[in-house]
Amino acid sequence: MQYRTLGRTGVRVSTLALGAMNFGRIGDTTQDEATAIVDAALEAGVNLIDTADIYGDGESEEMVGRAIAGRRDDIVLATKAGMPMGDGRNHRGSSRRRLVTALDDSLRRLGVDHVDLYQIHRWDPATSDEETLSALTDLQRAGKIRYFGSSTFPAYRVVQAQWAAREHRLSRYVTEQPSYSVLQRGIESDVLPVTEEYGMGVLVWSPLASGWLSGAVRRGKDVTTHRSAFMPERFDTALPANRARLDAVERLAGIADAAGLTMVQLALGFATAHPAVTSALVGPRTLDHLRSQLAAADTVLPADVLDAIDSVVAPGTDLAAHEKHDTPPALLDASLRRR
Repeated sequence: MQYRTLGRTGVRVSTLALGAMNFGRIGDTTQDEATAIVDAALEAGVNLIDTADIYGDGESEEMVGRAIAGRRDDIVLATKAGMPMGDGRNHRGSSRRRLVTALDDSLRRLGVDHVDLYQIHRWDPATSDEETLSALTDLQRAGKIRYFGSSTFPAYRVVQAQWAAREHRLSRYVTEQPSYSVLQRGIESDVLPVTEEYGMGVLVWSPLASGWLSGAVRRGKDVTTHRSAFMPERFDTALPANRARLDAVERLAGIADAAGLTMVQLALGFATAHPAVTSALVGPRTLDHLRSQLAAADTVLPADVLDAIDSVVAPGTDLAAHEKHDTPPALLDASLRRR
């Protein structure tokens, strides 16, 4: 396992980190299976575990808490807040009111007295940066969180939040957690240059592109992944975007074969090759999934392989731009464009 410094925090984290979204009802992963996955990940040298309150409506945090009991100090523990938790009007967003309550709830479910990294799951257009950063700074000073970060923020919001922290003399986001893979490279154009400018750590999610880069999706082969069962539109090859992805996957498979690598090794080696990326989050449902991902822990792609990947998906290109989660609200809501 390789290790890198998380931004400018001085904290060393593994280049492969364990994402716990699939723990519980989302991935049909039981507590015993989740604990076995955590055990194997820690034994392999993974030292960062990432979850969120919304995953299974708190179930993932509870399962992570049970799995890490008795070894909290060995783990860089991260969670997130801000997505809707129930139907209550104020059970979402990044207001002070919400974050104080959400963090206490997360700490209770995790069975810990602090988290190392607390992340705002999505930018909240209804709440000012000053409000959110002020609340996070106070929670940090209270010892409930060590650092805080953002997740899937557009580049201009990352910049705005850094400016607001400086303007109001508040602590700042020290990490960003964006989506990034061979098939979704758009952040290379804007987000990653900004995180480098501000010395932020970057924890990328979905480096296997929801299973497209796992080796399970190939031409002429029935797609039977867990994700395809509840998100069939993302794997419907009758759609032009999915046909483009399938064409890219076939070419990438040839590159992997020629280099003596699995598709998983190629995909994770690519994600961690970018100098702005600190860690790639893997989200296994089973021990077998984890083992195939851990096989990429020491994968370093040579320049000719990276050049070959660039010839398939050009730098800065998203093959499925409609699946991005950082689109400005005005592009999604016509009324916001016309006010």
